[in-house]
Amino acid sequence: MNCRIFRLAMAIKPGQKMAMTIASLTRRGLVALFLAGLAASAQAAPRQLIIATEGAYPPYNFVAPDGTLQGFDVDFAKALCVKLQAECQIIQQNWDGMIPALLARKYDLMVASMAILPEREKQIAFSIPYYQGPTALIMARADAVRTGADGYAEPQAMAGKRVGVQIGTVYEKFVRREWPGAEVLTYDTADNADSDLRAGRIDARLDDYIVLRQSLLGADQNGAFARVGKIWGGGPFGSRGQGVGLRPEDAALKAEVDRAILSMRDDGTYKAINDKYFDFDIYQP
Repeated sequence: MNCRIFRLAMAIKPGQKMAMTIASLTRRGLVALFLAGLAASAQAAPRQLIIATEGAYPPYNFVAPDGTLQGFDVDFAKALCVKLQAECQIIQQNWDGMIPALLARKYDLMVASMAILPEREKQIAFSIPYYQGPTALIMARADAVRTGADGYAEPQAMAGKRVGVQIGTVYEKFVRREWPGAEVLTYDTADNADSDLRAGRIDARLDDYIVLRQSLLGADQNGAFARVGKIWGGGPFGSRGQGVGLRPEDAALKAEVDRAILSMRDDGTYKAINDKYFDFDIYQP
């Protein structure tokens, strides 16, 4: 066998040997260039992230007449993606399926005005707060109850009142805990709860003040509704503010999101988004 290989090698002319060597080197060079190109492309391609929002909580997130998702949360999410140097797809997800779908890896982040609560932190991770939601009680002006010395509705005055809240929220927990005599009616969306207040099917709404101000205290309501008592901060509701939701194992991504939020505050990006929707700094109301 070795003799045959030797005779074959000797039969190849010097010019042929040179051509074969050049061809071999050329092929190797092309393969190396191809592999280098693939590596460069992989490095240059931005990461892909999917972000979920509810799309039913204006002005934070809602579906516009043209079918697009819009609102403070949506603009914030887009700016966050710029900071993360990521290409993002923002999708709509119903509220009560928000955490299960995140854990099922349907998406990577939640930007949906979700309050940071101890019971939620047992399931998912949160970024630092990206805003602090103010809370208010709204009732028909003619039915407004008395307030106590602390400036809030008295628990006794709320006895027997039908209070509409969105299911699974800090507001539902607050009413059940602080106004045990009230009747709690839960809704899938804030809009549906507001509709029932307008129709007289419930007596009161407890929710984010910005949401209620836009839907129930606008000029188109002709003063039919009024805020009862003072506006609450996050403390009585057990919330540290609203945060971006992530899976617990995505610690590196959480650290990036936290840095991005602080960077947005520092460079004016956050203020530009804030001022588009609010007349005060919602980061710390």
